[in-house]
Amino acid sequence: MQTKRLVGLLLVALVQACATPSSPPSEPAPHEVALPAPEPQGQAPAPQAPATPAPVAKPAAPAGTGVLDAAKLPPFDGERRDVREPLRGVHKIDRTAAADDLWQRLRDGFAMPDLDNALVREKTAYYAARPEYLQRIFDRSRIYLYHIVEELEKRGLPTELALLPMVESAFNPMAYSRAHASGLWQFVPGTGRRFELQQNWWYDGRRDIVESTKAALDYLTFLYEMHGDWHLALASYNWGEGAVARAIAKNRAAKLPTDYWSLSMPAETRHYIPKLQALKNIIANPAPLGITLDPIPNQPYFTTYTKLRDIDVQLAAKLAEMPVEQFIALNPGFSRPIIRASVTPRIVLPADKVDIFHDNLAKYNGSSLVSWKTYHPQKGETFESIAKKFSMTLGQLKEVNGISPRMRTVPNLLVVPSSRAAVEARRLPLIDAPPIPSLMRRIFHTVKPGETLASISRRYGVAIEDVKRWNPGARLTPGQKVALEVRAPVRKAKSRTASKPKTYKKAGR
Repeated sequence: MQTKRLVGLLLVALVQACATPSSPPSEPAPHEVALPAPEPQGQAPAPQAPATPAPVAKPAAPAGTGVLDAAKLPPFDGERRDVREPLRGVHKIDRTAAADDLWQRLRDGFAMPDLDNALVREKTAYYAARPEYLQRIFDRSRIYLYHIVEELEKRGLPTELALLPMVESAFNPMAYSRAHASGLWQFVPGTGRRFELQQNWWYDGRRDIVESTKAALDYLTFLYEMHGDWHLALASYNWGEGAVARAIAKNRAAKLPTDYWSLSMPAETRHYIPKLQALKNIIANPAPLGITLDPIPNQPYFTTYTKLRDIDVQLAAKLAEMPVEQFIALNPGFSRPIIRASVTPRIVLPADKVDIFHDNLAKYNGSSLVSWKTYHPQKGETFESIAKKFSMTLGQLKEVNGISPRMRTVPNLLVVPSSRAAVEARRLPLIDAPPIPSLMRRIFHTVKPGETLASISRRYGVAIEDVKRWNPGARLTPGQKVALEVRAPVRKAKSRTASKPKTYKKAGR
């Protein structure tokens, strides 16, 4: 207690010593705190005149300014907090975080040099003035776009290439041009075969979403490695690599520039890349053009199912619990109402339908998964007689076989119903484009001693399951005739010197 009294008296003395006697006492300033002298505890205070509290002295500021000198402030002793001003102007993007919207993921991968000229602006205005048309394209693209972007990123390619089907086919997998180009990526038959796309009577890989995308990206990669320039690669994709190479050689010989804009090319190719650039501009910043892009989930829409047997298209859709139109949109490569596992053992299903399809297929107790069969017309038969024989209308027979209504020549292979249920099935939107003509013919093999189904199948290059189907209940014995369907030899067309070859215009993109 005595110690506290001494400390208090000492503080009072110090405060009085620091006060200026000539200055009258004043009210504390807003930031000044007057400290009262502590009173001794436990006894009466010593008799003395009351001391006037003196204000705490502030650190002296430099002459002529009201700013504190930070160097003379006492050291900070308290909780430290970093206060940062909110970011203004440029906002940083964390590219390690996956975008929720596939459109944003697409934008983040744009990597091609931009074009900006009158033709690009013209195409941008053209698309912007047709929002309904754009919306149809965007709606179609929703089920395919994730797969395409995923494949592009795996290869390290610019994601602008995912917009190419908008220019080529408006994202219609059934698109078919006068130049016989087919599918989302518009492969002509020769280029399709070059990149291993099957094309036969049952199936056209140019329309297959998975296979055609792989082939298109292989081709585009090849073209880019050829030219080292994406604009020239795209021009080659549209016009042909040989045509672009000749145009480059012509300019080089004339000592002219060999970039895309400097080459002489058809109008379609000249407008091709500006169309792609216009779509890129719209997707990159749709709001100023009054266009709304509905978000697309950044997750797989579909996956593949490979453990497949021969099955009707209608039944496959039913087992997947989805409309047949949606099933065909994911499996547009099939040209007939039956899926032949020997041709392609894979189907594409929405990611949330695979387990449903598998379970329903395992529980299916129908007599057969197939209600269609192949039929080889006999000499003298007509479409009308065949349709009547199988209780079909003429239109149904031609439709399921991809035959033009005006065609009169009966092919050597047809599909016909094996049950009434197949005929009564509602109309299938199977194909808007003519399928590859049939190159199959029926033959009969005479069984020799020691031959088996496996050896006969290997000899003729067909599946054992198909031999069993063509010969139901047959047991192989020497001398027995076994029916087989094999590829017909390709006949060379006779040359016509008197007539000029027919030319085709490419369909508008």
